[in-house]
Amino acid sequence: MTEKIEIGSVLTGKVTGIQAYGAFVALDETTQGLVHISEITHGYVKDINEHLKVGDEVKVKVLSVDESAGKIGLSIRATEEAPVQQAPKAKKPRKRQAAAIIPEAEGQQGFNTLKDKLQEWIDQSQREEIKK
Repeated sequence: MTEKIEIGSVLTGKVTGIQAYGAFVALDETTQGLVHISEITHGYVKDINEHLKVGDEVKVKVLSVDESAGKIGLSIRATEEAPVQQAPKAKKPRKRQAAAIIPEAEGQQGFNTLKDKLQEWIDQSQREEIKK
């Protein structure tokens, strides 16, 4: 591996191979690096072949150099300006449905405590027993 390749430098290379996880780029006759799929372009990349093909000349930025493993991490995305994101559209307020009006006799159930309702249930139970 040549010693002139430094992290942060921007170089021109040629795509030599494409895999599902990234593209291999030759930086010179003896050195090549990998552009991971996440570093191809801004945004989501489903298929690298939609963005690159073997033989393409690309500008890459060196992200990492692992001399012991002989690996160089590259990025095409880092050499491009990020697209301007549009502000999200304002959401329309949802229309609220009117609350149902429940007659007083039916609307007695709700957020009462058991203690408050106990005597009412006893009385109601006794009335139903008398009806039978």
